[in-house]
Amino acid sequence: MDASEVEFLAEKETVKIIPNFSLDKIYLIGKCRIVPPAWMDVDKLEEMRDLERKEDTFTPVPSPYYMELTKLLLNLVMCLCSASDNIPKADEIRTLVKDIWDTRIAKLRLSADSFISQLEAHAKLDNLTLMEINTIRVFLLDSLNCLYKLRSNQHPGSSKGQFADF
Repeated sequence: MDASEVEFLAEKETVKIIPNFSLDKIYLIGKCRIVPPAWMDVDKLEEMRDLERKEDTFTPVPSPYYMELTKLLLNLVMCLCSASDNIPKADEIRTLVKDIWDTRIAKLRLSADSFISQLEAHAKLDNLTLMEINTIRVFLLDSLNCLYKLRSNQHPGSSKGQFADF
């Protein structure tokens, strides 16, 4: 699954849209108000960012598509009308979500490094989103494949070329 497929799944999330129209004619394009999800609030996002920075493990996120929804909604609002009318403090929200994303990706990289260096056989991926998993997927699979090849060549009696790539 690539990033565009994850974004496609995020588009299924319900967002409240309140149409602004008169009874004689209905104009929906550009004449509506998008109500952001409850978690898309500066104070809540600051709490989430601070908790994510404080904890060693991944904290639960308010939506499995928090990053994609933020991007989609803020870009949509910018296209249809002014963001300040629909989503207050849109720039701060964008920055906070990016901070949360960066913190989580840094943790994910450290976890992957620890996983590989400790020669672990399995890992538990609690509270990760599809996009976060997708971000590290190629690196982790390639690393594990290389480790597998190195381990299989270190064992006595193993023949080179016996194992296929995954």
